[in-house]
Amino acid sequence: MSFQENLTTNEKKVLLALEELRSTAPEGLEEKSGLQVDAAMQAALMLAEKGLVSVSEKVLESYFLTKEGEEYTKNGLPERQIVDTLKAPTSLEKLKSYFSPQMVGIAVGWVVKKGWAKVENGLMVPSGKAEAGKDEEVLAAFKDKVQIIGELVDSEGAVKDLLKRKLVTKHEEKFRTVSITSMGSALAAQGIILEEEIAQITSELLKSGSWKGKKFKSYRLDMTPIPLYGAKIHPYRRLIEKMRQIFLEMGFTEIKGEIIQSSFWNFDALFQPQDHPARDMQDTFHLASNCQLPAEYSEKVAAMHECGGDIDSCGWDGIWDRDLARRNVLRTHTTAITIKYLADNPEPPVKAFCIDRAYRRETIDPTHTPEFEQLEGVVMDKEMSFADLLGLLTAFYHRMGFEDVRFRPGYFPYTEPSVEPEVYVDGLGWVELGGAGVFRKEVTEPFRIKEPVLAWGLGVSRLAMLKLGLKDLRLLYQSDIDWLKKSEICRI
Repeated sequence: MSFQENLTTNEKKVLLALEELRSTAPEGLEEKSGLQVDAAMQAALMLAEKGLVSVSEKVLESYFLTKEGEEYTKNGLPERQIVDTLKAPTSLEKLKSYFSPQMVGIAVGWVVKKGWAKVENGLMVPSGKAEAGKDEEVLAAFKDKVQIIGELVDSEGAVKDLLKRKLVTKHEEKFRTVSITSMGSALAAQGIILEEEIAQITSELLKSGSWKGKKFKSYRLDMTPIPLYGAKIHPYRRLIEKMRQIFLEMGFTEIKGEIIQSSFWNFDALFQPQDHPARDMQDTFHLASNCQLPAEYSEKVAAMHECGGDIDSCGWDGIWDRDLARRNVLRTHTTAITIKYLADNPEPPVKAFCIDRAYRRETIDPTHTPEFEQLEGVVMDKEMSFADLLGLLTAFYHRMGFEDVRFRPGYFPYTEPSVEPEVYVDGLGWVELGGAGVFRKEVTEPFRIKEPVLAWGLGVSRLAMLKLGLKDLRLLYQSDIDWLKKSEICRI
């Protein structure tokens, strides 16, 4: 088979066009070959692999003034405007009366950096030197927002400063040039014959026999095909649905509640002391609104906090602040939903769970976000025991794919005994995934609940990180298309 027979019809058309043009842009190649520009460039790139053409690329950088930069070309940079008025040491407060505080704030750093003045004891002291810098020269070169290309090359540092200050923007434009090589010219000189190619065999071709004597398009079996990705559910959503399905299959009822909760339901109903650190602004999003306390429960909860109510407890031995209990917050856990559900359904049996979002004032980092999902659940029935709680959670984690589960003693204001479930992960060891326990009498008594209540709150996002092999929690919430495409469909 000759070299020419290895060329597709499109490659032949491009080679014939280049034989005449010698060198051209993609648009010229499109016009001469009669192909769409994408098809022409695809053929040109294939020819380049065979050494018949060369494809070069040049990136042209253009710079444009921003709206702020345009203003400064007329009036001068903030540091220039201030230093030109600075004849003697002047207080920063006085400068702010002449210029805007924002402008003075911008100018101070640059004035000092350029050595035009220094700041001492709140005074700006001029140095007597304020020569025009490269950045001012570059900015002055922009007339009526005209783009500057070659002229800015010698002032690269100044351009970078202007880009950081968002006074100019950069636009990059790519230009391609396609040229025929000597090898391509030699092949074209031999004479190129255009003939019809069959790219796909159809039933009509086979039935009619018209495929006989025709040229078939050749295929390269050594090339990796473009990967195809089917539609799929987000991996995090898939895991949440898996957890939901497990509890539904175990006979639980799913419940929902409001994002905005009163401090009463979020903290006080759970026997959390009103001076507990979790209530501080450091942990809780407090809102500038209040609500009415539930009349049938508030006094009983107050008595439980102050003196332990009618049970064998001393409470927290302090005055329960009703105004504090009325303050609304963004729920810090979904336990606020389950305790209210129990208050509305105090008769056994109760098996309920909630998978929803909670909010805390956390600094965003690879393991913390201000918003996160929590899996909350309760079981209330006669003769329920701590052993039942451990067995239930063990069964859940086993169904999630964790073989080794253990429980470490823990402390929570509203459960006793309390534990922290842990699972074993290769390479990480034992990883804690939440908290669980049996509701204290101080929690259940004000709501007429007489039977034991098993309760747990599990970290959904942390569990998802383990299942998906992630080290950064933020990936669960970002639309990284490449990661979403490549994530496994059934990895749960």
